[in-house]
Amino acid sequence: MAELIQILISGLAAGSIYALAAVGFTLLWQASQTINFAQGEFVMLPGFFVLIGMALGLPMWPAVLFALVLSLLVLGAAFKKLIVEPMLPHGTLPLVIATIALGLLMKESVKEFYGATAQPFPAVFPQTVYNVAGASVSAQDIGNLIVSMLAIGGLQLFLNRTRTGRCMQASAQNPGVAEILGVDVKRMVLYTFLINAALATIASVLISPIYLAKFSNGETLGLVAFIAAIVGGFNQIRGALVGGLLVGVIDNLSAVYVSAEYRQAMPLLLLIAIILLRPQGLLGTKEGRAV
Repeated sequence: MAELIQILISGLAAGSIYALAAVGFTLLWQASQTINFAQGEFVMLPGFFVLIGMALGLPMWPAVLFALVLSLLVLGAAFKKLIVEPMLPHGTLPLVIATIALGLLMKESVKEFYGATAQPFPAVFPQTVYNVAGASVSAQDIGNLIVSMLAIGGLQLFLNRTRTGRCMQASAQNPGVAEILGVDVKRMVLYTFLINAALATIASVLISPIYLAKFSNGETLGLVAFIAAIVGGFNQIRGALVGGLLVGVIDNLSAVYVSAEYRQAMPLLLLIAIILLRPQGLLGTKEGRAV
């Protein structure tokens, strides 16, 4: 029982970070029908921004703030202006190809300029281990879970309880009507891209102490986040949250009770089952858009 509790908590902690990246997939799809296959690299890159800030002499948390500002500029505003806006009028497929190319460019650029060796990343939480019902639970897992839940919960409150958040939702649901009602749709879409960049930065700071900062982190993170978004429901933030937590738990359970060699296959099997049985995802709703 103690082992199961430990596995579940660790899986929820990892899944909550996957959920941050999956929510980014969902937000961009709702706002501009953008499927960002560079999302994994978006989570990988801010970790290196933090290391660059620390190399410039900044302490840990100012370096995180430095990484956040850079991410908002590069992964938010510049991504929207230089990649999405020029490609979106040509349809979804060219934009998907452009984001795949962007992900490869980001990965190879980090490998070229920062090296292929994994870089140690400073711990965000103390290396304390607590005893919970006989299970050993690390402060890192608890902290990651709490911070991720607070970030997603805060986003939900922002979208549902503020005027700007409601305008963003209106712009996503029906941009034509929202514009008639006086909503600055372009600004709302920009806010969405900035929020995605901020979530990616949080995910990067939380996961880099575990996986270390390396150029290949985005490969696994992007795939897992994409699976989580589809499993939970590609058009629902709460669906992305549920999908991320579910994938994290299944991944950990598979590693312990099935086989560590085949652990990555289990989320894929879950994805296939969801596509066959409930294509809109566990909490998603059917859409009339063509993809």
